[in-house]
Amino acid sequence: MKVTFGRAISDALNEEMRRDSKVIIYGEDVAEFGNIFGLTRGMLEEYGPKRVRNTPITETAIIGSAIGAAETGLRPCIELMYSDFTTVCFAEIYHCVAKWRYMHGPEYKLPLVIRNASGSANGAGSEHSNCVESLFMHSPGLTIVTPSCAYDAKGLLKSAIRSDNPVLFCEPKLLYQSKQEIPDEIYNSDYTIPLGLADVKRAGTDVTLVAIGLMVPRALEAAEKLAAEGISVEVVDPRTIAPLDKDTIYQSIRKTHRAAIVEEGNKTAGIGAELAAQFQEELYDELDGPVARIAALDVPMPYNISMEHYSIPDANNIVETIRGML
Repeated sequence: MKVTFGRAISDALNEEMRRDSKVIIYGEDVAEFGNIFGLTRGMLEEYGPKRVRNTPITETAIIGSAIGAAETGLRPCIELMYSDFTTVCFAEIYHCVAKWRYMHGPEYKLPLVIRNASGSANGAGSEHSNCVESLFMHSPGLTIVTPSCAYDAKGLLKSAIRSDNPVLFCEPKLLYQSKQEIPDEIYNSDYTIPLGLADVKRAGTDVTLVAIGLMVPRALEAAEKLAAEGISVEVVDPRTIAPLDKDTIYQSIRKTHRAAIVEEGNKTAGIGAELAAQFQEELYDELDGPVARIAALDVPMPYNISMEHYSIPDANNIVETIRGML
């Protein structure tokens, strides 16, 4: 069966709502309207207003109330609509959500998922098109997930909802309509994907390309083009950015001895900057050259769609960078 990324998110939410009556969903326009992307459509009718409800446009209240709900035994899976809006409630996420489990001791649980639509969106403009993962990487205690395909999105979201740790779940907007062929018996099973486990999307021997979110399909496209030139690229998808599965990534780098990172977010102080620093600190003797970073230009996201597309990496940008490493 062919499954869209968006449907996988919706199916994961439905399966967990049916499985556990403590799971609740709320946020801006998630009830009657069914989310701006239609991902919660029909859930109000099935689960009722006590478990699916709209909120005012006040992200600080959404996060604050979700903390309280999680503390009292519920499993809130809330939606902040766009990832940009996490900055409105940054203090609540950075100080409370991320730190309170550590501050309150081992018996304290905070089963809270913060869903958000991340990244570029074909003309949504500078305030609705950002990637925020790198901002929250500096907040120990917060699990950060960015899936790249329907299969991963469903399995990771189910694991996030079942986790007793808070999870920031970033969903690349341009992937919502992307389709993936998944066998019926696998997709319809109650499968989960462990948080903190990377996946090698394509095996290779010449370069390790760590790709995040929207960049994974573009990395695979680039790898296919490079294969025609005799260049073998191993594409690794971290899936969970924090905690990072260093074992899988480092095993790949020790095999290829070259590493590059591609992300949708801005280059300066981005995910790639941190990963490149870690690679060069911990794998210096394994590397045959500098770690390459491929990322969005350091500009606010343009409203013009052509300029937006130009500002974020595509397969050709990746191909050019990999060629330059060899």
